[in-house]
Amino acid sequence: MSTTRPYPPGDRGPEPSGASGASAAGVSGVGASGEDVSGVGASGDAAASPTGRQVRRLSLDGQSGVVPLARDFARQALYAWGWLPADSADHRAAAEDVLLVVSELVTNACLHAEGPESLRIACDNKVIRVEVSDRGAGQPAPRTPHRAGRPGGHGMFIVQRLCLDWGVVRAPGIAGKTVWAELGAPA
Repeated sequence: MSTTRPYPPGDRGPEPSGASGASAAGVSGVGASGEDVSGVGASGDAAASPTGRQVRRLSLDGQSGVVPLARDFARQALYAWGWLPADSADHRAAAEDVLLVVSELVTNACLHAEGPESLRIACDNKVIRVEVSDRGAGQPAPRTPHRAGRPGGHGMFIVQRLCLDWGVVRAPGIAGKTVWAELGAPA
């Protein structure tokens, strides 16, 4: 299900019953302006917040070959965070799902939104959050009705099926959007 949230990119909003073990302010790593304040800088920098959330950001603005670049970047993050190499089939499938979602979101930004500006990946103990920012005005949505036999139009359907949740965040007065998706960590 697609949702538009009032939370800035990187902030999943308040979790019920303090499930994360952190305050809402400590979870986001994002300031009121939407800028990343967790120490993540340009192209490939990484940081860990005091809450244990690890974040990596890659600038894609003006790059060529962004889909394989984004997948390679995500794969490196998964290795750094211990998701790869996978020690079981379930762990391998979870890592492959993350890579597929990264590919689909970046591809959609290329096809429908004037290209991606950045990729941000955040990981805590329970969830990986993938965010792709672009300058596009459109609203991503799974094609309905979904027709598996037809070429094209499967990206957001795949994201919807693989993810715990996904949505779009727009900053007031700024062109573009951030499409985010969250995947659960393997048990």
